Amino acid sequence: MMHFDPAFTSSYVVAFIMGLFSSMHCIGMCGSIIGTLTLSLSPEIRNHKKNLLPFVFNYNFGRITSYTIAGALMGGIELLLTSPLGEAHGHRLLQIISAAIMACAGLYIAGWFPRFAYIEKTGIFFWKKIEPYGRKLIPVKNLTNAYLFGMVWGWLPCGLVYAALALAATTGDISKSALTMLAFGLGTLPAVMGVGIMTQALTRLSKITRFKQTIGLFMIILSLLAGLPWLNPMAYTHMTTH
Repeated sequence: MMHFDPAFTSSYVVAFIMGLFSSMHCIGMCGSIIGTLTLSLSPEIRNHKKNLLPFVFNYNFGRITSYTIAGALMGGIELLLTSPLGEAHGHRLLQIISAAIMACAGLYIAGWFPRFAYIEKTGIFFWKKIEPYGRKLIPVKNLTNAYLFGMVWGWLPCGLVYAALALAATTGDISKSALTMLAFGLGTLPAVMGVGIMTQALTRLSKITRFKQTIGLFMIILSLLAGLPWLNPMAYTHMTTH
């Protein structure tokens, strides 16, 4: 017989896919930051891809580090929020909230809910506090600076990052929450690391309305699986009876 596993989470896979999709949406912003990093480097570094690649990698390593830290913090906040309601009820409430935010992100990508962008204003206050530290690292002179630069810019307000954080909050565990955001960050890598061909392809795709709507609908399906995990066939295990 089949048994539903309440501890099952597909957050890693979902977060990775969200990262891929958010790359398409945020390519302009990410591209401009990479451009700032590149232009701040000396000509002998930026004019040779072999020399430039380690700096781009360290920048992304720093950015993903910040995502992972944010995920761990979200896991801690989740434990505090669910305590008054009880673990089961609190976790269920977070699942519903997370699913709603993810669905809104899907509608936003599809172009049906542009006001979702206003969610980014929630992080403006914190961003204004740390953004000057990022500017002090320009021009980037070494790989350590590139990593720190990425760590600062990893906190740039982004609605789709917040959607991933909402998903991370449903894992019920600090380590799982951190790993969920790590998976999200890894999903963003193909576009941000492939600053040439991949970026141009994503930019073209992002202008195709039907493609954006398809991605948005797929995000909404993922939100349903996050909010209603018993609909996910992978959440069931075989039980043997004697």
